[in-house]
Amino acid sequence: MATVTFEKAQRWYPGTDSPAVSSIDLEIRDGEFMVLVGPSGCGKSTTLRMLAGLEEVDEGRILLGDRDITHVPPKDRDIAMVFQNYALYPHMSVADNMGFALKMAKVPGDERRRRVEEAATMLGLTEYLERKPKALSGGQRQRVAMGRAIVRNPQVFCMDEPLSNLDAKMRVQTRTDIAKLQVDLGVTTVYVTHDQVEAMTMGDRVAVMELGVLQQVDTPLNLYDKPVNLFVAGFIGSPQMNLIEATAVDGKAQIGTYAVPVDPTSERTMKGRITLGVRPEAWRLGSESDGGLPIVVTVVEDLGADSFVYGTCDVEGTPHHVTVRVPGRATAGKGDTIHVTTDPASVHVFDTETGKRLSA
Repeated sequence: MATVTFEKAQRWYPGTDSPAVSSIDLEIRDGEFMVLVGPSGCGKSTTLRMLAGLEEVDEGRILLGDRDITHVPPKDRDIAMVFQNYALYPHMSVADNMGFALKMAKVPGDERRRRVEEAATMLGLTEYLERKPKALSGGQRQRVAMGRAIVRNPQVFCMDEPLSNLDAKMRVQTRTDIAKLQVDLGVTTVYVTHDQVEAMTMGDRVAVMELGVLQQVDTPLNLYDKPVNLFVAGFIGSPQMNLIEATAVDGKAQIGTYAVPVDPTSERTMKGRITLGVRPEAWRLGSESDGGLPIVVTVVEDLGADSFVYGTCDVEGTPHHVTVRVPGRATAGKGDTIHVTTDPASVHVFDTETGKRLSA
């Protein structure tokens, strides 16, 4: 079994006012690809390093299967780490880099070569085994770093923002390679990123963190469809969800003179100041007679299959910027005024003060 369990695990750096990671409870299933995501400084890398043994656990514990590894040295945890900066030895060949950990563990030469060659075949590195890291591209170096982890046959892979040094095209290709590789190997993987697109496309489940606190753990689609609070709603999705302040009046969400339709389950829980969340694709182009919100277009991004229209709205309580996704090529241009409406089921309702979700 290679399940990973955090039980009230906490890390508090000396001299700070709050913990970097606050009493985290998280269970990662055997063979699961778990992504930790959040903005810089949210504690995701600290959580990963606690698992790898590179950071102390001040309170709580971490289990690998049924084994308590909270205070076990990193070398004895059977966990392989893939770093952001590759951490390759420049004077060694690719083969020597990949097999170095096995050499230190005194694995026989024949076995070492066999494991390195198998990993190289899996990663498409066979023809580069005799090269030095400086002769490789960024994507190839990252694959070497992954190969070094694979040859150890660990129980868990830990990956700390491994794609952040790659260009946009290489990131897309490499994240596909990593996701496929993890499925092929079936190894429990904990992956840290600040890029929510990576999180949504790679993870079996995603754990969203803010200020050291776990906000929500769920499948990518559930995070997208039912964020539990305002932070998750605004963080997950690209472009992000439109968050619009409103007032609950007689079971309706009132924005200035506009009444936004909401789901009946939300009507019963709405009180006072609320925040409405609408995904860019949930807006529907309408007209002023439909009671739609007026948006003055500032920028149009034509992407071919669809377009993103960015605009501003001067209705009381609305944000300065509103994003609308429209299918096909946008018919609106800069300076035009469009009107948008939406369906009640597409409106997420949150308590403005607590940030908690009020929708069912």
